[in-house]
Amino acid sequence: MNVLITGGAGFIGTHLSRLLLERGDHVAVLDNLSTGSLENIQALAGHPSYSFAIDDIANALVLDRLASQADAIVHLAAAVGVQLVVERPTETIETNVLGTHAVLAAARRYRCRTILASTSEVYGKGVRVPFREDDDLLLGSTSRSRWSYAASKMLDEFLGLAAHRQYGLPVTVVRFFNTVGPGQTGRYGMVVPRFVRSALLGQPVTIYGDGQQTRCFCHVQDTVRALVALLDHGAETSGEIYNIGASDEITIEHLAQTVIERTESSAPIAYIPYSEAYAPGFEDMRRRVPDTTKAYQAIHWRAERTLAQILDDVIAYERARL
Repeated sequence: MNVLITGGAGFIGTHLSRLLLERGDHVAVLDNLSTGSLENIQALAGHPSYSFAIDDIANALVLDRLASQADAIVHLAAAVGVQLVVERPTETIETNVLGTHAVLAAARRYRCRTILASTSEVYGKGVRVPFREDDDLLLGSTSRSRWSYAASKMLDEFLGLAAHRQYGLPVTVVRFFNTVGPGQTGRYGMVVPRFVRSALLGQPVTIYGDGQQTRCFCHVQDTVRALVALLDHGAETSGEIYNIGASDEITIEHLAQTVIERTESSAPIAYIPYSEAYAPGFEDMRRRVPDTTKAYQAIHWRAERTLAQILDDVIAYERARL
């Protein structure tokens, strides 16, 4: 299979590229390196079945050329991270919505099987836990720029599913729930690598808010395994949405304590109000737990790696970098 990965020099894209190459697929990556990096793909660059283009999905000529050679597109390119979303809301909306529109237009021209990456953020302030794909989505006020990311990804989903219904394009939407693992940067607020790096350096492990918000963390290897299975089951999964994540819930405070224990660090824990970390009036989701029954029924997928395994992998990676 010839697979085009937009945003393929990012965290998930790099792991997905590696898995596809290992099983004999051909991989083309398009990335403008706004959040991805050449370091991520350095080990892949010499592979005979791998190619990379430094450009933006807004470049219609480059996107068209790459799509014309692809059997499938995995659209991962997006503005990511709460910090980036709060600081650059206009870029967030334009990158996500206009980029997805461009990718879907190219996919339509060449009838490419398409996977659209969405996010658990679309569940917003939903209180029904665990979240199911057919639940109502409840976002905050438009005066809170924090919700612009969720709204833009909701529109991405609408665009993808509309292309499936109107044009018969084989599109599948995946909602990621806190994918983590080795190679993820803490630069844009990702909590696990940020905590681990602080603990290893003996610096305060900083919690935003009261630390009682809960999350579920899924190893990137489990996530990319799901993506490959969905690529292979296009006929059965097109036009559908799937939650991809683990179901073991942990408070952010307990996560910080666990990271300190597993790194054998003496780093203290510090608390910063959301208003200081991000912006006045910032709102967050208290719980974010996926129901992955639908993914199991469709592709027999569930997250296999434990949080302890995830943390050990990230700790080993960060130790090696330090």
